[in-house]
Amino acid sequence: MNYQRRPSTRNVHTSPDSSRLLKQAQEISSPTDRPARPGRALVTTDHEVIRRWAERRGARPATMPGSAYNGHLGVLRLDFPGYGGAVLQPVDWDEWFADFDARGLSFLYQEQWADGSLSNFNRLEGVDRVVG
Repeated sequence: MNYQRRPSTRNVHTSPDSSRLLKQAQEISSPTDRPARPGRALVTTDHEVIRRWAERRGARPATMPGSAYNGHLGVLRLDFPGYGGAVLQPVDWDEWFADFDARGLSFLYQEQWADGSLSNFNRLEGVDRVVG
């Protein structure tokens, strides 16, 4: 199967610096939690929050082909429709979340940019970087 992504139609916004965002991130622990303000950096480990955020943007769980090791997924990604870049291999949510949990990751993300437009910004971070 060819896992090539579509030609680039990248968001015009640039990705924020995650180190700065981690210090200011609001923790979201359930799908009912809401950001304090638009553009606020958010962080969660809640599977339903992550899944809903991704699905609202048409993103699907994925990995980099050839990055698997010891029977586990390698590089975890979300594959957004219409974005160019790396070749990604789709995986199911259960497998993606199993590796997410096993690595002790957190999902750093934004719902909206400060101007209110939808943001696709996301990054996986080790929990120690988020809480430390």
